[in-house]
Amino acid sequence: MSFLTFKNGVRGAVLSFAGAAGLLALTATQAAAVPSFAVQTGEACSACHVGAFGPQLTPFGREFKLEGYTMRGTDKFTAPISAMAVFSWVNTAKDLPAPPADHYGLNNNGGLDEASLFLAGGYGSHFGSFVQVTFDGVGRSIAWDNLDLRAITKTTLEGDDLLLGLNINNNPGIQDPFNTLGAWGFPYTDSDLMPAPDAGFAIHGGYGQTVLGANVYAWWNESVYAEAGLYWMPGSGFMQAVGSDASDAGGIMDGTAPYFRVAYNKDYGNQNFEVGAFGMISSLYPDNDRSTGKSDHHDDYGIDASYQFMGDGSNVYTVNARYTHEDQDLEASYLLGNVMKRSNSLDEFRIDGSYYWQNTIGGTVGVFDTWGSTDAGLYPDNRTFKPDSQGIIFQVDGTPWGRDGSNGDPRFNLRIGLQYVMYTSFNGSDSNYDGMGRSASDNNTLRIFTWLAL
Repeated sequence: MSFLTFKNGVRGAVLSFAGAAGLLALTATQAAAVPSFAVQTGEACSACHVGAFGPQLTPFGREFKLEGYTMRGTDKFTAPISAMAVFSWVNTAKDLPAPPADHYGLNNNGGLDEASLFLAGGYGSHFGSFVQVTFDGVGRSIAWDNLDLRAITKTTLEGDDLLLGLNINNNPGIQDPFNTLGAWGFPYTDSDLMPAPDAGFAIHGGYGQTVLGANVYAWWNESVYAEAGLYWMPGSGFMQAVGSDASDAGGIMDGTAPYFRVAYNKDYGNQNFEVGAFGMISSLYPDNDRSTGKSDHHDDYGIDASYQFMGDGSNVYTVNARYTHEDQDLEASYLLGNVMKRSNSLDEFRIDGSYYWQNTIGGTVGVFDTWGSTDAGLYPDNRTFKPDSQGIIFQVDGTPWGRDGSNGDPRFNLRIGLQYVMYTSFNGSDSNYDGMGRSASDNNTLRIFTWLAL
């Protein structure tokens, strides 16, 4: 299966504790939005996160991440251990054609989406970690999830501060400090119980939890961010040990995949903005078939921007946007007869805006539009053979205990939310997209969720 047909909602799950410990023994790590950071820094979750709950970062949260999660507010030892669980109830406008997974029905499904353990903290002034092991409640399996390990140092360049870092991660974009790329973009939580369009990008989840990447980055004058690195696919023995499989990416990577990221960020105290660009060039043998001696090539490029108005810190407004283009030279798939055209393309535009009252109760609206080439081999399960999908995502949520002084235990946080996804087009058409009479609006989805962090 090609990247382009992976399900958007799919999450890889995570490493066993032995595997996590083994990785940490080999290299340093990085962490992200989890309660162990609140204990380490002595700050409430709202200091690092918009809405007082991850993963959307404030300027302080971005600085904490870029500095390898090494900032501390206490000299005392703090255990770098946290846990998380997400529960959902999901209703679609019309029954699904098939259950989303074993043990579920055609509609009104609910239960545990995922439960995770984290090794997340700073170790001295140069090393930090964010290692996540997840039980997939829908697929009922354990595997590694997000991995972000960091080593940093500080110097100066032309009289201004320069931070230099080395990052090891397993999902392109997971290491990014901004909430515009696919790894940490809106919606910040979803469920595998929800229907999702088939088309997706290599750079936005297509390689998630199936690769390892080594990236170097620089942050100069707290404004200019630059990153470059290489991704590769580990051997089958490693993949089996961490509960992952190359089939999740659609095949075996051919060689290494270069990745780059540049961004300019400016913080004015009560407001900040970012503009940037990103890209990744990758090749893979589809379904690990090397019989043609050729591979498929995916060149992903894009631009992104974000704006935050923090005001006095109580009411927060945020806008995030990105555009992504992917050129596809599917030479191997074409020779194998799996696609109709050797050259294809895929494009996507996404934008979301949110408002949080008292940085506690908020609402977000996101618009997405995906379009691309027509190919009966790439998109055989829809009537038009197109990847086109458009829609709007609405979400309201509340986080009662994430602000300073709102709860006596900084390790406990909870978000309760309601999410509604409305499709105007799905897998190529607004009506009868599957040739069986199903309309895009039949996939409109209401989700009620609770997200607990300890």
